[in-house]
Amino acid sequence: MNVAGRPGRARLRDRLAASDPGLLRLTAALRTVGAIALTLAVLASLGFGVTRLVAGAMTAMVATFAIRERQRGAQAVTLALGLPVALASVSLGAVLSERTVVGDAFFVVLIFCAVYGRRFGDRGTGLGLIGFQVYFVSLFVGAAADRLPGLWAAMTVAFASSALVRFAVVPVAPAGLLQRLRQAFRARLAQLVSAQLTLLDAGPDEMDKALEEVREGNARLHETALMIQTRLEEGTPDESAARLVQRRIADAEIAAERLGLLLLSARSAERADTLTLHLPGAPAPEVGRLPGPEEATDRLRRDLLALRALVLRTGVPGTGLARVRNRLLAYRDGENLPPASPAVQDVFRALGETARAVMGLRIALDGPQDESDDSPATARSREELDAEDAAIDAGEEAEPDATRTGLRRPTTRAAVQVAVGSTLAIIGGELLSTDRWYWAVLTCWIVFINTASTGEILVKGYRRLLGTVFGVAAGIALAAVVGRSTLAAFLLVLVLIFLMFYTAPLSYTLMSFFVTAMLGLLYTLLHTYSWEVLVLRLEETALGAACGVAAAALVLPVRTDRRTDELLVTVLERLGEVAEAAVGQLSGGPADDLLDKARELDQALGDLRGATQPLTHPVTPLRARRTNARYVVALLETCAYHARSLAATAELLPTHPSIAADPRLRGAAGRTVRNIGTITARVAGEDVSAPVETGPSIASLLGDDRSARYGRITGRVLRHLERLDEAVVGLARPLDVPVSTPDR
Repeated sequence: MNVAGRPGRARLRDRLAASDPGLLRLTAALRTVGAIALTLAVLASLGFGVTRLVAGAMTAMVATFAIRERQRGAQAVTLALGLPVALASVSLGAVLSERTVVGDAFFVVLIFCAVYGRRFGDRGTGLGLIGFQVYFVSLFVGAAADRLPGLWAAMTVAFASSALVRFAVVPVAPAGLLQRLRQAFRARLAQLVSAQLTLLDAGPDEMDKALEEVREGNARLHETALMIQTRLEEGTPDESAARLVQRRIADAEIAAERLGLLLLSARSAERADTLTLHLPGAPAPEVGRLPGPEEATDRLRRDLLALRALVLRTGVPGTGLARVRNRLLAYRDGENLPPASPAVQDVFRALGETARAVMGLRIALDGPQDESDDSPATARSREELDAEDAAIDAGEEAEPDATRTGLRRPTTRAAVQVAVGSTLAIIGGELLSTDRWYWAVLTCWIVFINTASTGEILVKGYRRLLGTVFGVAAGIALAAVVGRSTLAAFLLVLVLIFLMFYTAPLSYTLMSFFVTAMLGLLYTLLHTYSWEVLVLRLEETALGAACGVAAAALVLPVRTDRRTDELLVTVLERLGEVAEAAVGQLSGGPADDLLDKARELDQALGDLRGATQPLTHPVTPLRARRTNARYVVALLETCAYHARSLAATAELLPTHPSIAADPRLRGAAGRTVRNIGTITARVAGEDVSAPVETGPSIASLLGDDRSARYGRITGRVLRHLERLDEAVVGLARPLDVPVSTPDR
């Protein structure tokens, strides 16, 4: 059962799957480099000059990364529409190159239309990108009217090459992508178990680092789970199968996170708060050796290793794995628990629950398995899983999103802002250079992409400038290395483009670094390279970032506080919906689509986490504000974890033998739901005077009779409800919501 004995190729595949879920970054990089390489090969064989080679390469890059749709048919339509858009854009760029005022005015209009086109979805976004970027290409290569036929031919070859690579050389089928995402989930789940092993053996001086690894493992596992959920409808044969996979992914994620929490609690002298796993930088609690005999610690270490092997070797048959699975699943029912403290025995029970989740995931992904070696405990777990599978009900339709109109629409506001910023960038850029002023416009355009507030634009502009500074130095070095070798320069350009697209989702600074280094090589190919050109590139970048920030701050501004407050209200509303629906179902109410509600909560929380980056960035001067923002997001992640757990448990009704509805729960947990509503109203600016309520624990409100005629609620449900109640009350203080003190 030693994982180290697995073939090296399998270990490498698991590491790659975990670092790049679905191989999305690798696919994007390979497609782009492949399209450029094919374009260069065709154009070079036809005898095209360096200028057209550069134009074709840049067009192939644009035609590849601008396509956003997931369905192959939609991608083909956008690509086909993109070619006439590109030809028209380069033609206008060439014709207007000698008419400065008219050309600049048209460029601003084009920028407005390209950003406004985002309101029409992925196709509008893609065509807008193609129109803007190809106009930029015409400026970069100095397009003129007499050179248009050659440029048209180069761009046509570029689009054809992009289509060939996308649909034939590096195709991505929805089912294949989903399969790779599933492999990534398994690999990241195994990494999380490895981090928990480190947590088990870490000494007092190593706990902070070990705890940080567990936090990172939880976050990466959750990220992959969300990626899978967004691809389920396209990559699974029917809606019921999609919901089954969604359910099993959620079960595995919740079980693994709970295992880490219980392990941390068992090692600490006092109960470890769930917030400890969600607040970055939070100190680890004081810990000692695992209480109880050393035998329990050794067995726990062995069983964590066995669980990791069970995850990694999910598709490998054999009686060895069957014995491991049977042993772990027996812990669920309290069988073969070691003589140890209750906290340590809870860890072993959590091991059993995680093993059950892994088995359910295997059945959902790989189909029915050999049951000949099942123990009674394993057989019971299979029966529970079968009953849950049979109870899954698909067919819920999503409610249409409310849309904004006029200048309140984000795309309209962004289009106005970027048009104003680009106008400033054109004026300032031409004062710096009448030939390469367009670099300022490009930077202004880029800092607005995928941003929604002034703070986000400021952070993105800072990162682009930082990457450009280092990229200028790299460009100087690379230009000196390649000299005037066209082949060496193009090969290095391909390497830099691959690195640019592979690192783009990870670090915008790194992406900017590789872009700037690549441009140094392109200038070398065009015989326009000089130290002054690269310094000018840095100056234009700084100017464009400043113009973008100025436009965002002065024209229809969306302050970071306002943006985060809007997203915070959305998160709280989703949290209230999940909590109320889960409590209602656990109280005997009608079944609801809880997993979809939980996914909407996770997506809203992800949007909030991204919007708070300007507040939590290391260079933020307001330290207290940064601490408060990180604390609020961590508390909301804690609330989301408990809400997901309640939703998953509620969906077990009525198939699970140890969970039954209890009508008393609605009244006992009603305080939590009301508190969420109170905080939501206060953050939204409504005139609400009611404070957040505190009082007796939910367990005490249910009374002592846990086996009433309505059935019993498991201790786990109570713990999640009480932790959710505590976390919601904890949100009140940083959000300036008054809290009532119960009368004694």
